[in-house]
Amino acid sequence: MDLTPTLPIPISYVSGRYLLFSIDAVTYLRREHNICGVLIGTLPQIPQQNVFLGLPLELTPEEARLLVDKGVACIVDEAKAQLGMKSLLEEDCRRYLHDLEAQGLGVMRVQSDRKEQQREQTLKKIEAKKAKAKASKASAAAAPADAATTTSTSTTASHKDTPSAVVDLFAADERNTLSPNSRTSSSRTTASQPTMGITPATSYPPLSHPVSSSSSAPLLPAPTVPESYALFAHLHSRGYFLSPGLRFGCQYVAYPGDPLRFHSHFLVVSAEWDQEIDLMDVIIGGRLGTGVKKGFLLGGSEKSIDEVETEAERVDSVRTFSIEWAGM
Repeated sequence: MDLTPTLPIPISYVSGRYLLFSIDAVTYLRREHNICGVLIGTLPQIPQQNVFLGLPLELTPEEARLLVDKGVACIVDEAKAQLGMKSLLEEDCRRYLHDLEAQGLGVMRVQSDRKEQQREQTLKKIEAKKAKAKASKASAAAAPADAATTTSTSTTASHKDTPSAVVDLFAADERNTLSPNSRTSSSRTTASQPTMGITPATSYPPLSHPVSSSSSAPLLPAPTVPESYALFAHLHSRGYFLSPGLRFGCQYVAYPGDPLRFHSHFLVVSAEWDQEIDLMDVIIGGRLGTGVKKGFLLGGSEKSIDEVETEAERVDSVRTFSIEWAGM
């Protein structure tokens, strides 16, 4: 099944953040354009989730700018786009709500089937225990006559101490709880419950897809990026995956492949072409990179962002230097 989204992909601009709400767009950009971003959302059913986050995916300004420069994506003012929801036809709204309800019923059906399988497994275990008990009784009956008499006497004595009604009631309760009749009643109860609510991950559709700047969608210009964008674009063009480097005290962390499969190779720090660099900063970066088994990569562009006209010119104007400590 082809999951390639329609290009250009709309990147939602919300409160100064660049967000992606479509899982198809997220997987496509990661697979085809080495764009990972950072997941910042939680699942509706797990509000306390704090290990593996979900949609939306937040992009850095550099990632959003790179996609816009390549013509893969465009920036949409989400606040103004949501105002367009008021102009939807009543039939479109009804169809959209019907689709959400159908998804909720599907989720409930899956959960009901899972519970039914658990009940059947429990019934099988109970039947297996009963068969094992019958087998043990049969083997006890085949024992010598004196052993059988002793067993019968001890069993009678134990029944005098423990009322048989307690055992019978417990067994009856166990059977009634897992009987087919109770399963039928429970399924009726499940059917009578309200439909599970589904929180949509994207507003496209029913919002129209902004395919070009001439459309009615509120498109925004390319994001403003720092001077380090030239180094970011240069490494990206060499096939590296880049993620924010705050946890390592740098600007970016460069991976030779998908971060789910590879460890990073470089701690990346950008510098302007004529910028004076303190030698201690170079030593600190090199020792830090070597300590975490990475290279310290320092680089910059010969030209500023305003002086570059094409993406190829920006990439070619960058020079990089890798610093490592040997013998550590």
